[in-house]
Amino acid sequence: MYAIEIFYSEEDEGFVAIVPELAGCSAFGETEENALQEVKVAMQLWLETAKAIGRIIPVPQKRSLVAGLA
Repeated sequence: MYAIEIFYSEEDEGFVAIVPELAGCSAFGETEENALQEVKVAMQLWLETAKAIGRIIPVPQKRSLVAGLA
């Protein structure tokens, strides 16, 4: 599973979700939950497109779910 980062954007007045391991894969939502749902769709489309055009698909890196929460 790829790591997903979600943050609030004052400029966009909503939440942005990115998948750092998949270049350019991001989505926007009015809520964190909506941004997460949208980025999951974007991730699926990114992976399908990469496969279709023969692009190398990065292997998900293992990351701690609690990293940085201290």
